[in-house]
Amino acid sequence: MNIRTRGSALVGAVCLVASLALTTASADERTAPRTAAQVVLNKVATAQSPSVGTAGPGGTVWIAERAGTVRVLTDDGLGDPVLDISDETTTDGERGLLGVAFDKEFAHFYISFTDLEGTSTVDELAVQDGTIQPDSRRTVLTQTQPYSNHNGGDIAFGPDGYLYIGLGDGGSGGDPDGNGQNLDTLLGKMLRIDPSGGDPYAVPQDNPFVGDPDARDEIWAYGLRNPWRFSFDSGTGDLLIGDVGQSEWEEIDWAPADSTGGENYGWSQMEGTHPFRGGTEPANHVPPVHEYDRTGLGCSVIGGYVYRGEAIPDLRGQYVFSDYCDGTVRTLEMEDGEVTGVSDLGVDGGETVSFVQDGDGELYVLGIAGAVSRIDPA
Repeated sequence: MNIRTRGSALVGAVCLVASLALTTASADERTAPRTAAQVVLNKVATAQSPSVGTAGPGGTVWIAERAGTVRVLTDDGLGDPVLDISDETTTDGERGLLGVAFDKEFAHFYISFTDLEGTSTVDELAVQDGTIQPDSRRTVLTQTQPYSNHNGGDIAFGPDGYLYIGLGDGGSGGDPDGNGQNLDTLLGKMLRIDPSGGDPYAVPQDNPFVGDPDARDEIWAYGLRNPWRFSFDSGTGDLLIGDVGQSEWEEIDWAPADSTGGENYGWSQMEGTHPFRGGTEPANHVPPVHEYDRTGLGCSVIGGYVYRGEAIPDLRGQYVFSDYCDGTVRTLEMEDGEVTGVSDLGVDGGETVSFVQDGDGELYVLGIAGAVSRIDPA
């Protein structure tokens, strides 16, 4: 995630001036949002530099810490680590433990991290009765990273049962190797694989580039800079991606549940809906559903989830997201892939790095300083 800090050392020392001017030309200006839901943030635990989390077996919530530990949230806070790979990763640049996910049956737990050489790695561990089986661990996928930033690293299972992996463009700045538009590399892509279908994995035969000699079969979508956080709407199956911008624009991308893949989100010819450094818009460019510029405090979009919980009826169906530097929790109202309203929930997650959705659809906010907070009705 191309995190730009205000003096803290989050996921790297990359510092870019940015803003959160909510002015997407395609939708935000023409439709006023409904009244924002009334919410509060209730701190339920403190972690050590949390990076990501996921719903776990038995209604639990599992929280990953960037240095390499995973802990389970309880009524008394976070328990002792259930997994510790701190001797296998580093936290220099934007590296560390960056993604966690369970398969649908909670039979396997997946971790996404950068190893000691900075290589993006996805490992699988079997789970029995809610407990990780360390001896079962195996590596599913690796990707060499040329730089220490723009690793992406988020992982999630889609409604189709396949594992989706978000990888950044390889780092530095401005995509110097042109990876975003290059279909012969996994960098700058959203991948879709079947980890249980082969050794080390199988490629679904309906992936959009299967059989194309000039493209990698694992690719589901491309033209991404740093898809730090993405999620599937548990109500519709739609895919939403928070793709961190380079210099001027942060964007949220969308694909419908019935997508057959192959979307080109434009990087590095485009940054949002704008040509990047003289770039030419690809003919197949899929523009973001929402973008914001950098004239205020924002700097790195933090993708979240469409709220499907029961505790806050007025929030249901809205996409919840934030920005690392701004910290304000905001929402998008959407209809058929178009934004019809933008709201400010009036709460500040601090230097927000991630959202977590539990098994009931309730949402948590993770702050890099350690706060694990639940979004509750006011």
